[in-house]
Amino acid sequence: MSVAFLAQAFWLSLAVIVYTYAGYPLAIQGLARLRKRRRKQYRWWAWDMRPVSVIMAVHNGERRIESQLDHLLELEKEIIGEILVISDGSTDATNALLRGMEASRGDERLKLILLEDQVGKSSALNHGILAASGEILLFVDLRPRIREGSVNQLIENFADRRVGCVAGDLRLKVRDHDGTAKAVSGLYWHYEQSIRKAEAHFDSPVGVYGGFYAVRRSVVSLLPEGCILDDMFQPLSVIRQGYRSVLDRHAVVTDEWPAKAKGEFSRKVRTLAGNFQLVTQCPWVLSPQNRVLFQLVSHKLLRLVVPYCFVVLLATALLLGRAGHPAMLAFAGMQVAFWMMALVGLRWKLPVVGRLATPAGAMLMLNAAAVVGFYRFLFTPRPLWKSLWAPTATPMENTRLA
Repeated sequence: MSVAFLAQAFWLSLAVIVYTYAGYPLAIQGLARLRKRRRKQYRWWAWDMRPVSVIMAVHNGERRIESQLDHLLELEKEIIGEILVISDGSTDATNALLRGMEASRGDERLKLILLEDQVGKSSALNHGILAASGEILLFVDLRPRIREGSVNQLIENFADRRVGCVAGDLRLKVRDHDGTAKAVSGLYWHYEQSIRKAEAHFDSPVGVYGGFYAVRRSVVSLLPEGCILDDMFQPLSVIRQGYRSVLDRHAVVTDEWPAKAKGEFSRKVRTLAGNFQLVTQCPWVLSPQNRVLFQLVSHKLLRLVVPYCFVVLLATALLLGRAGHPAMLAFAGMQVAFWMMALVGLRWKLPVVGRLATPAGAMLMLNAAAVVGFYRFLFTPRPLWKSLWAPTATPMENTRLA
């Protein structure tokens, strides 16, 4: 290979990495400031809206189902018309607990759909979508806790007829997490949220937090069979129909991240494999007619390429160094030192270098998850959702199981 070719590969790889992690976040922040949308203030009673339908799919959720349902039943009763719980082939005590709650709570809003076989979250949610009667469909998960008043706050946004999807503001609880898991749930999540908020100010975010988001019934879509990322599919589908997806920082929901790096790694593998799946299931997301194509490619798809850019960057730096460019050898040495520090951050808790090693370890874990996610997408037996599904343990659950 010629030196010119190696140099081009080096600089192209470096450009992709820098643009993905720094260039795009800065660009979308700048675009958001130029085109910042002011949120109109409404009240839910100021417009014609039937009660909200809450939809929750659960599989083997015996540890949390009673607590979460009691929580949902106590939320804004004046606007929540029904709570649809779809048990997706649960084999533990979930169904018995649900039947008991239906009998004991005496709340007609609670409606159960008990599926005999596990069909996956997307198909379970589709059962809920077809059964729901509300004008607004609110999708929630088993674990998150919704702050009082946040449902009201969320649906006020639908008074703007241009809005088709609204997501709440996730606040993470960080308890007994290990260093890398804490770095991902702290620094990385704030970084990710800042990008999503900028995208929302500019136009629409390409993905939302799946544990608390709502979609207008008239534009909601049935999920493709086996779809892993409903929280990307629904916003993108809404945008495709000419509506906006928005975030509301006043509609607050709290959740816990996986307690250990291993749990976070599994979650990211599943999510990133879901990105590959979404592109193949819904090729229209790559159409030039998709008005958020720039955001989708820059925010989501380039991150799937970055791990390979790091490999090319190191290889070309070494080859250019051997070809008589000592600065490239120094650059390669810096890369090796960085990844060694990342391994230290993953393996050990060192107080002196921990502040640098832990974020580096988080970066290594996220890039490794992209590679493993691609491999799992290509070679994992179908259905993909079933092969990749696994419950993630939070600190509270770890304590219970100890």
